[in-house]
Amino acid sequence: MFATLSDRLTATFKNLRGKGRLSEADIDATAREIRVALLEADVALPVVKDFIAAVRERARGEEVSQALNPAQQMIQIVNDELVRILGGETRRLRFAKQPPTVIMLAGLQGAGKTTLAGKLALWLKDQGKQPLLVAADLQRPNAVTQLQVVAERAGVAVWAPEPGNGVGDPVAVARSSIEHATAKLYDVVVVDTAGRLGVDAELMKQAADIRDAVKPDETLFVVDAMIGQDAVTTALAFQDGVGFDGVVLTKLDGDARGGAALSVASVTGKPVMFASAGEKLTDFDVFHPERMASRILDLGDMLTLIETAQKAFDAEQAEEMARKLQAKGGKEFTFDDFLQQMQAIKKMGSFKSLLGMLPGAGQMREALESFDERELDRVQAIVHSMTPAERDNPKILNGSRRARIAKGSGRQVSEVNQLVERFFMAREMMSQAARGKLGGLGGMPGMAGGIPGLPGMGGKKSKGKQPKQGKKGKGGSRSGNPAKRAAQLAAAEEKRSAEPQPGQVPSAFGGDAAGGDGNFELPDDIAQFLKGR
Repeated sequence: MFATLSDRLTATFKNLRGKGRLSEADIDATAREIRVALLEADVALPVVKDFIAAVRERARGEEVSQALNPAQQMIQIVNDELVRILGGETRRLRFAKQPPTVIMLAGLQGAGKTTLAGKLALWLKDQGKQPLLVAADLQRPNAVTQLQVVAERAGVAVWAPEPGNGVGDPVAVARSSIEHATAKLYDVVVVDTAGRLGVDAELMKQAADIRDAVKPDETLFVVDAMIGQDAVTTALAFQDGVGFDGVVLTKLDGDARGGAALSVASVTGKPVMFASAGEKLTDFDVFHPERMASRILDLGDMLTLIETAQKAFDAEQAEEMARKLQAKGGKEFTFDDFLQQMQAIKKMGSFKSLLGMLPGAGQMREALESFDERELDRVQAIVHSMTPAERDNPKILNGSRRARIAKGSGRQVSEVNQLVERFFMAREMMSQAARGKLGGLGGMPGMAGGIPGLPGMGGKKSKGKQPKQGKKGKGGSRSGNPAKRAAQLAAAEEKRSAEPQPGQVPSAFGGDAAGGDGNFELPDDIAQFLKGR
């Protein structure tokens, strides 16, 4: 959603690189570019004016003039201001001292309230709560049925005494749900209310009556992040007519400009508490302003990536995997282990979204967009077509076996060959990483051998001509003169000693990854996680 804004801001900051001091003209030009980027993203004009004024004031102050790197300091200022307009800090749910905690959802029709109710209930269930969904939307056709289906998928209870479709009193349903929750010991009640295609008096009155009947501990305004400036107008109308404590953004995975997300919190003074970025019930999480700002500036979101990985990977399995990679040069790591890792990665969600959390992901956006998520399923099909013996010992995969596997999985033999080659490469690199011989991110599981089918990331072999191994090039032949031959051998030995040795992999940050200058060191929390903690 924020791709265009991210690209514009990144291009703006590139112009500041290499400057030892920012002039007044540099600050004005940067502020102008940021202003245009925000307006193009459909951010509300009052928010843009306030944002630019704050950036200008801080950029002209001592924190930039005395900085060692003014460009990086400017990025820090913009990051801080983005965090501020997004709400400042993470806002958590307030739970009632005496259960049940009542959460009321309000918003326009089409914002995704009913689906969001199921996502919120599943999230609460994962937090150890016992939620109850309440079908108080009795006007929209099949709204009650939809909530019942969503509740079943989430594995939570639902209170739906009325059939809906214009039949029943939503205020009475909401009121009776509190009594039902108290009797059945549900500790959280999520009330799904009706919406309209537009703000009207009837909608506001009904929402206000439900609010007065259940006295919610939290009233959440659900807004479609794709509607742009209208999100601000609607939010202000609900704030005046009903009132709310926090905002939930839906459809953050869309391709709209995303100005609503950057405007609602600042205009209403109410924080964004949750965000939904997909159709699955698991595509829902707490909204962190500082992480969203970091992603907008293409600085990555490693904390969210780590949290997602911790949910998907089992600690005992990770330790067992590390043991296999350390023992016998990684030869105990089999295709069954490889398949287990792939399934864990799939549990983490969309592969595109995971890679999008890495710093600098905006620079490979075209490659990410062209990546086919079904490629992981095709790889799984190839592995499933192998016999247990072949998965346990891939070295027995001769030509006839590979042909049979290709036929069984519906793929080409060349694809099977590429997968087997990447498996051996990945196993070797991960084994080196487990033994501490490989630095950087190259040893991360699933990343070492390249991403199947992702252009430019190891998915396909280069079509360029490769030097032939058996043919000696220019200067490759040995002289018949003993003195010259000795000189050639000495030169070859000197060249060989200067080349990287196994376990000493050149680093993209300069030096070598085995501990030379430029070795890339991960932050402590990430390093501990990758060690299996």
